Amino acid sequence: MAADTTIRTARRRAGLSLRELGERAGTSHSTLSAYEYGAKVPTVETLIRIVRAAGFGLDLELSPRTGGPDLTARGRELVDVLDLAARFPARHDAKLHFPKFGPVA
Repeated sequence: MAADTTIRTARRRAGLSLRELGERAGTSHSTLSAYEYGAKVPTVETLIRIVRAAGFGLDLELSPRTGGPDLTARGRELVDVLDLAARFPARHDAKLHFPKFGPVA
């Protein structure tokens, strides 16, 4: 989530005006407005301070991108999955039977 959305969401959920949150966070309401509209980007420390002043906390979880820095890894992963799936026999008829949808004639 972007900083502007995070600040706006925290302020609205707390039921605070820009001035009220600014007083609690030690930041001017005009600066908060600039953050909320994306005209300015707060530092991480400032973002944490503002969100805490609204009564919330930020949790950050880092997870590796699929494949990491090797962008071809996702393709190799897909090939591996398809190879694995090919080792298991299908357990259905060669022809699939299903009802027809639409108006009954």
